[in-house]
Amino acid sequence: MSFDYKQLSPSLRPDSSGSFLIGLFFGFLLGLGVAAGIAIYFFKTPIPFTDKTRVPEKAPPAGQATPEPPQSAKAEDKPRFDFYRILPGGRSRSPNGRCGGRQAGRQARRAKDSYFLQAGSFQNPADADHLKARLALMGMEANVEPANLAEKGVWYRVRLGPFTRIDEINRLRQQLAQNGVDASLVRIKDTSTN
Repeated sequence: MSFDYKQLSPSLRPDSSGSFLIGLFFGFLLGLGVAAGIAIYFFKTPIPFTDKTRVPEKAPPAGQATPEPPQSAKAEDKPRFDFYRILPGGRSRSPNGRCGGRQAGRQARRAKDSYFLQAGSFQNPADADHLKARLALMGMEANVEPANLAEKGVWYRVRLGPFTRIDEINRLRQQLAQNGVDASLVRIKDTSTN
């Protein structure tokens, strides 16, 4: 059974103007609540890709000096880069300015073979870069080395290293195996005759 509103007097008709304003008000409150919830969510989550350096909480008083960390003698004696050791000639200049002719010769004779873990070898450089990126996500630093093979063309080797300790090699090899990467051990002989 339907009801005809035309025949009612204006005082008995439902008021539609008030319900529009109430709906508008509740819609505004709902939108404001959703915006506040999104803002709280974004401000509470940690920001990715930021430098996580610590900022000192308190500055030392003006009259007090900051303590300097002790410097080790090992860091000063050890050359910063390996290419000083492999330079041609009997004498090489170390980063601290001293000549180390005899010492460099002894270090070259004492140098042991280098070990690498080869995670893969690809003809396509994009595949090698893909594996390098996958290893980087695992926290390992790999290098892509092109190798020109006589009949096969250029192959791109993905290698980790160099390593000198067997326990480190075994640990990394186990971690690679757990992540589905089959790595083989490669030994590079030291060919320097200094």
